[in-house]
Amino acid sequence: MITKINHVSIFVLNQDSAFDFYVNKLGFKVHTDVRMGPHSRWLTVCPPEQPDLEITLMAIDEGMLFNKESAPIMRGLVSKGTFGFAVFECNDLQATYEELKAKGVVFTKPPTKEFYAFEALFKDDSGNWFSLGEKK
Repeated sequence: MITKINHVSIFVLNQDSAFDFYVNKLGFKVHTDVRMGPHSRWLTVCPPEQPDLEITLMAIDEGMLFNKESAPIMRGLVSKGTFGFAVFECNDLQATYEELKAKGVVFTKPPTKEFYAFEALFKDDSGNWFSLGEKK
């Protein structure tokens, strides 16, 4: 029986830039950052209050996951904001929104009370978009 998930991937256009975005802007903690051969890097981060969930910031390069034809297609999908998505939560949406906005995070929707949640939408530096909601 499966008991939990411990890794998920977010495909990024540039791992150095993604490192800066997720660590310095979102405040995530680096879990693993190691070279895996001359052209590969295993980079995982986690929300500070959820250290057992590693988010792999996966480069879209030719190799293990992508071939010469699929890598540019995937980079195009990610950069257009048509591929990645996740839902994050915080304790105080308005305060978190102001803090992240001051750090340069681009929001596509300010905090809005919807019938399903109090949420804001933002994009990372690769084009992936995320919902940020307040805990109930």
